[in-house]
Amino acid sequence: MTIPSLPDLHAIGASQQPTYLDRAAVDAAVAELGARPPLVFAGECDDLKARIADVAQGRAFLLQAGDCAETFDSVTAVNIRNSLRVQLSMAVVLQYAAQVPVVKVGRIAGQYAKPRSNDDETREGVTLPSYRGDAVNRLAFTPEGRAHDPHRLVEVYNLSAATLNLVRAFVQGGFADLRTVHSWNSDFVRNSRVEARYEALSAEIERALAFMVTCGVSDDALKVVHYYASHEALLLEYEHALARIDSRTGQPYGTSGHMLWIGERTRQIDGAHVELLSRLRNPIGIKVGPSVAASDLRALVEKLDPDNEPGRLTLITRLGAKKVRDALPAIIETVQATGRTPAWVCDPMHGNTFATDNGYKTRAFPVIWDEVDGFFDVHRELGTWPGGVHLELTGNDVTECVGGVGELAEADLAHRYETACDPRLNRNQGLELAFYLAERLNEDRTRRGYNPAQDFEAIDL
Repeated sequence: MTIPSLPDLHAIGASQQPTYLDRAAVDAAVAELGARPPLVFAGECDDLKARIADVAQGRAFLLQAGDCAETFDSVTAVNIRNSLRVQLSMAVVLQYAAQVPVVKVGRIAGQYAKPRSNDDETREGVTLPSYRGDAVNRLAFTPEGRAHDPHRLVEVYNLSAATLNLVRAFVQGGFADLRTVHSWNSDFVRNSRVEARYEALSAEIERALAFMVTCGVSDDALKVVHYYASHEALLLEYEHALARIDSRTGQPYGTSGHMLWIGERTRQIDGAHVELLSRLRNPIGIKVGPSVAASDLRALVEKLDPDNEPGRLTLITRLGAKKVRDALPAIIETVQATGRTPAWVCDPMHGNTFATDNGYKTRAFPVIWDEVDGFFDVHRELGTWPGGVHLELTGNDVTECVGGVGELAEADLAHRYETACDPRLNRNQGLELAFYLAERLNEDRTRRGYNPAQDFEAIDL
């Protein structure tokens, strides 16, 4: 594999990039990254693209979830295990309810950089550069900590490689056994104040698993899952250094992750991020907020998917609970008018953030669910498929979002508020959301009379 030749992306116009003072150090970091092996392989990206094509056609559901911003210190076996555990637990519930495969994509092994509204932050009269994620600088509010350091890009690569290595061991080595994963959900139902109907669903899944075992479904089918890595393709030096030419096809791929997405702040049609991702053959996500102009949205999907390729595009809407029912129909209709059928995914996190009186940035579980519910309502009215959700969550018992089964109040936020950036759902809130989603998916499946046996001949975990 070789690095594809691309135009000077900075000259095109690159927003949200670090301000490095030592260009020689940047060049050295980029050269080192360029000599490293790819983190993912082009064939894996193609496999995910095929699965997203099924999502777009209503034959699968996408669960994309993980940390708001990974940190170097959070890369431990316990944290990776807990995050994977909650996502697999959610996927089992969703897959049983929807009766279609759940495509599992983590915000993992690369989500180390964050766009910021302001370049600087001021505290008690001291102004320093904003924290842009561990890929750029440190959270510590000191001149040394907030300095933009290109050597951190190499550390991102190292920790991403370690993360992917452990994830692959987990999902291939028995940790993801469907029977074990369901036992985690059963524990949640027994030990939390959830409603009786969730207990009934859990019991149904348990009977279904027992039936599969008696029918002789192979252990491999129950133990191995497909899991993919994704992140926002924000830092151009890093993404370009890890772009490679696929030896099978001669096409360029971004090998920093299976799926890459463009954020709300970097989706300028003439900007460097759109230019870079338009040239890579990975499945691509586009974050879409309520301010998007129809002309810009049309231009984006046409540039990023000129050949109308199945599975190429995932539109991740982040509209807010108050706006989703009014804004989403026009967005869907604008894209439909181009002749494209992307996977439609709801991000109910970013449009629903608020600050509490005690100084914490948080999100309310009922409001998060309201946006998901509105997303489903709109798709039902338009006859389109609500293809998935995109969540910021952790497998740890943090206290960052209020509400949910634990009835967390604003006063509880101080107990374990650990995020480096935005508030995440904790393990129990994530599982509760999965049970809510299961009900909606079951309703929609029943309404449209979908029979998965028409399209799938085998279990696809």
